Amino acid sequence: MTFRIAPSILSANFAKLGEEVANVIASGADWVHFDVMDNHYVPNLTIGPLVCEAIRPCTTAPIDVHLMVKPVDRIVPDFAKAGANIITFHPEASDHVDRTLGLIRDSGCQAGLVFNPATPLTWMDHVMDKLDVVLLMSVNPGFGGQSFIPGTLDKLREARAKIDAYTARSGRTILLEVDGGVKVDNIAEIARAGADTFVAGSAVFGAGKDSDPQRYNSVLANLRTALAGV
Repeated sequence: MTFRIAPSILSANFAKLGEEVANVIASGADWVHFDVMDNHYVPNLTIGPLVCEAIRPCTTAPIDVHLMVKPVDRIVPDFAKAGANIITFHPEASDHVDRTLGLIRDSGCQAGLVFNPATPLTWMDHVMDKLDVVLLMSVNPGFGGQSFIPGTLDKLREARAKIDAYTARSGRTILLEVDGGVKVDNIAEIARAGADTFVAGSAVFGAGKDSDPQRYNSVLANLRTALAGV
C-alpha cells in the first residue's frame, strides 16, 4: 500500500502561507490539505478560492480541498479554477450527492465524500462509481488540534472493507483518508485499520521553530518511519 501524508494548512502560519506550503512539501509531504469552513456548516471561518489560487504557484503537489460548507455546489467550480486537484464535501451539505460528485469530476478534479464521526457510511454505497476519495473525520470538524476519536478505527475498517469489495468488482481504486488527531504515536494503528492517506495539521506545522525552514523534516520522517512498520 502506498501511503500519503497531507499536512493541513489550517495549522500553518497564515502570514507565511506560501512559504509554509513550499517548505512542508520540500520536507517530504505528498499533498496540501486545504480546509474550507463557512461558519455555517461548521462553527469556524477559514479560507476560500482566492487563497487556493495564491498558493497554487508555490507547489506542484496536489491540493486537497475539504469543503465544510453548505450549500456546496456553488463553490465547487471556483476551487477547480483556483487550482484544486481533489475536492471533498460532506453529504449532509448537498441536496443531491451524486450530482455534486459529478460536478466536481466534470470540473476536472477528483471527488470525494467526507464522513463526520456520527455520519453513517451508507451514503457512499450508491455513488462508488463517482468516488476517488473517502475521508473519515476522526474529530468533529471545525477546529484544529483536537484528539483522535478511537471509534474511528472501527469505522475505517468498515470503509476499507467496502472499498476493497468495490475494487475487486470494478478494478477502480478509491483512497481512504483520515483527518483529525493524527500524529507519530498513532499513525501506524490508523494505517493498520485501513487508511492510506493521512491529514496531519498541528502535528506537522507545530514542529520546530518558525524561523527554521527545515523544521518539518524530522516530524515527516518520523511519520514515514511509523508507517514503514505497518
